[in-house]
Amino acid sequence: MIFVNYNRYVQWIGPSRPFFIKLVRGIMLSRILTSSLFGVEAYLVEVEVDIAQGLPSFTLVGLPDNAVKESKERVKAAIKNSGYYFPPDRITVNLAPADTKKEGSGFDLAIALGILVALGTLKEEYVEGLLFLGELALDGLLRPVKGALPIAVHALKEPSIKGIVLPLENRDEAAVVKGLKVYPMGSLSQVVEALKGGSKLEHYQPKETTEEFNSQWDVDFSDVKGQESAKRALEIAAAGGHNVLMIGPPGSGKTMLARRLPTILPPLSFEEALETSKIYSVMGMMPKGKGLIVKRPFRSPHHTISDAGLIGGGQIPKPGEVSLAHNGVLFLDELPEFRKNVLEVLRQPMEDGVVTISRAINSITYPASFQLVAAMNPCPCGYLGDKKHQCTCSYLNISRYRSKISGPILDRIDIHVEVPRLEYNELTSEKPGATSKDILERVMMARKIQYDRFKGTNIYTNARMRTRELRKFCILNDRCKDILKGAIEKFSLSARAYARILKIARTIADLENSQDIKEIHLLEAIQYRSLDRGFIH
Repeated sequence: MIFVNYNRYVQWIGPSRPFFIKLVRGIMLSRILTSSLFGVEAYLVEVEVDIAQGLPSFTLVGLPDNAVKESKERVKAAIKNSGYYFPPDRITVNLAPADTKKEGSGFDLAIALGILVALGTLKEEYVEGLLFLGELALDGLLRPVKGALPIAVHALKEPSIKGIVLPLENRDEAAVVKGLKVYPMGSLSQVVEALKGGSKLEHYQPKETTEEFNSQWDVDFSDVKGQESAKRALEIAAAGGHNVLMIGPPGSGKTMLARRLPTILPPLSFEEALETSKIYSVMGMMPKGKGLIVKRPFRSPHHTISDAGLIGGGQIPKPGEVSLAHNGVLFLDELPEFRKNVLEVLRQPMEDGVVTISRAINSITYPASFQLVAAMNPCPCGYLGDKKHQCTCSYLNISRYRSKISGPILDRIDIHVEVPRLEYNELTSEKPGATSKDILERVMMARKIQYDRFKGTNIYTNARMRTRELRKFCILNDRCKDILKGAIEKFSLSARAYARILKIARTIADLENSQDIKEIHLLEAIQYRSLDRGFIH
């Protein structure tokens, strides 16, 4: 019996003698670590490569989707075009765990390196302790992949992983994770040479950034002329985390106001930025050259969107607009124009801050804690109650238009505010309005009061108060009780609307740094239930 040191002979005779390689080789096996995604969380995938004598074939197993299956051709071409030998043998690649669906093109680099390790081009110890991620072009260049941030976060938790090798374009995302060495590479050949020691394997150290999480916005509340009542309503909404519905004729400034709400919301904390960035990373929507989303997102989907587009979906469920608006604002313009089934799916995320998408084989939960801002016309033509235009809608048409928004959805919107048409003197006024910075200071003061109030719980704003907190922190005096009782009897308010009024009143009191809810706070809160008060007149 003759024993041959295969690795030594491969290096001696070079890749131009495949017949000799076949002669001396027995069964060869290699294992490389990579990662895949399940929702916005990552999990380890072990790429096992077996090369055995037999008819030429390349088989991928482990529940790969079409993008993964097509990696066979990319890997084969990339290895050859990078100047390495690709064996005409029976190659089997297993992606473990084999009972979990794999998707995407991020396995290419790990598969290619697994083949090179099995061939002896690379030693197994070269790849130990490293996680490999990247899509291969046919010439061996590395292309960026989705989900680099959550994969890096998971890699840090694995004690066996000391670093991650990935494409250059993904380096800023992965480098956000402190404590994990990130090795950005441009091509397969660069990775191989660095692992061999031909070039130095240097981890990426991003430049320290001075960019603040409350970086400058392109819009400001001082841009908005007039509409003091609407500005006040949005300030209360920002202070307490309340959902808002603005009702007014076309051109009254509803969209303009909504786009400025993020400018008066508290800046993202690092944890919030990381949560939001993971969603954008999974969707491949991270801004180029940025490792984190540092501003609160503002999402404004068109009213033709499907329920899957809004809530998320697909064969392997992907995040929808409600998740992309996580820790930010979701703006629904022309609310009654959205299909009713689309609006109804908002119930769960509005209540729970998460959305669960169930399929036959699995169920995925995405974060969806957003602040809803909606806008609508008072009637189909848009001019009900307008002093300049005559409304042409019948009472039946108005009722049908309003009925597109169900009661349960309206009950989940805390503040209903009217946004009337501006008069000429308001449009041309030179009087400066409050800036976003001024409003933000008042909002931050109110948020600080709420943070101290709810310390030790998972509640951070008044809008998230439950029945227990309402009883404890929204105590009314006898005069306030009489006012609220009269409002409930007169407007036939639901139990949920009653709770919303208390929450709004608590926020108004916080903005005035008042420990008690006073009559003036309660009266202002009641006026923000326009639709409950019979807005049609």
